[in-house]
Amino acid sequence: MFRLYSLLIGYLFGCFQSSYIIGRLKGIDIREHGSGNAGFTNTTRVLGKDLGYLVFFLDTFKVLWACIVASLIFRGDSTFTHGFAGSPVGVLPCAYAGIGAILGHIFPFYLGFRGGKGIASSLALMLCIDWKVALITYIVGIAIVASTRIISLTSLVMLVVYPITLIIFGFNKEVVALILAFTVLTYIKHIPNIKRLLNGTESKFGYDKKAKETIIQKETSSEK
Repeated sequence: MFRLYSLLIGYLFGCFQSSYIIGRLKGIDIREHGSGNAGFTNTTRVLGKDLGYLVFFLDTFKVLWACIVASLIFRGDSTFTHGFAGSPVGVLPCAYAGIGAILGHIFPFYLGFRGGKGIASSLALMLCIDWKVALITYIVGIAIVASTRIISLTSLVMLVVYPITLIIFGFNKEVVALILAFTVLTYIKHIPNIKRLLNGTESKFGYDKKAKETIIQKETSSEK
């Protein structure tokens, strides 16, 4: 039963949709601008880097807390709860809570199940499960984003590298299966990005002045 409870704990944490809340504070629904994605990349593109990084921070920490809470309740192991090392359930509570948080981020019930794509959240889950495996994956991601500035490509590559590295490090098969299932879901969510990558039209990471100008024009027209 700890699997189900961990998923539920994670989902509730994940439903804190920071990009949507911040967008509303700015008078917009972030899902109606830019790429339409409620995540840090689109927030950066539409509202600027400061708010984009704030969203990244919040989306990361909701997963960290979900993993920590589930690990403490069910005496599971993780990067941040080594006091329970050797627990018979291992990192499973952390893994299920992290997956639950990502699902809550992607499918928040109070927003019609329209959220983000869970990339910032997945980076946090990687760190929670094992910092060494996460570090290897991060290094690959940093190299790709530094050379291409394309977040979607970076994310897709990292989500392949991570489960492979888990297998190399000899992780529990159930944990690997969970991560592989999440990878498949993420690739499905990124089908439009994959098409743009193949067409060479995928946007690079950064602030989009046109998106901001569109918001300003809408605000101006609504005031008239």
